[in-house]
Amino acid sequence: MLIGVVSDTHNRVEHVKKIINLFNSYELALVIHTGDITSAKTLDLFSELNCPLKGVYGNNDINEAGLEDTSKKNGFDFRFPPHVFSLEGRKIAIFHEPDKIESFLIEEKGIDLTLHGHTHRYRNEKILGSLVFNPGESAGMFEGKNAIGLVNLKDLNAKRIFF
Repeated sequence: MLIGVVSDTHNRVEHVKKIINLFNSYELALVIHTGDITSAKTLDLFSELNCPLKGVYGNNDINEAGLEDTSKKNGFDFRFPPHVFSLEGRKIAIFHEPDKIESFLIEEKGIDLTLHGHTHRYRNEKILGSLVFNPGESAGMFEGKNAIGLVNLKDLNAKRIFF
């Protein structure tokens, strides 16, 4: 089972449209947004995905009007981090900011996959038995340097797709 990962879209509508097209070119079970959408109209664009959307609110989403209503209207599952759930026998934790990940993994045993955003930097490493992944920049100015992520839940292989 393949899932998509995106972070920090920061109201870059033209990028979100590219991201949705990229995700829709794969057979994904789910897309996960790790926060900093920053606009209800940008979140609404994700209704064009061919699969469900889960995510967390980021530090730039806290005071944004309409995000929760837009999430509910579209059947998205957005929460304040950390958001922990199971899919295909894998326990997944979604954060926005990475600061508390290590202490969380010490307390919460059995997390297979931990996703985060906030830093706009690529990360793909094992910490306390959990794959910690951030696909990196998706709202940057440089064409071809922005990325989304794909994670295969069977083998926890994660990769980036640049756009």
